[in-house]
Amino acid sequence: MEIQCDNDITVRGVLSGRMKKYRIKVMVGDRVQVSVSPYDTSHGLITYRF
Repeated sequence: MEIQCDNDITVRGVLSGRMKKYRIKVMVGDRVQVSVSPYDTSHGLITYRF
């Protein structure tokens, strides 16, 4: 998924294992929390949906 941050940075993100386990869906327009990789700042894990 492509995630648009508040500071106009685009990050590619995938659902974390816990979100997959509990079948939490992420729709267009949802606000999410992303853990960005320290090695590749264009990749991250979606860890929470508000």
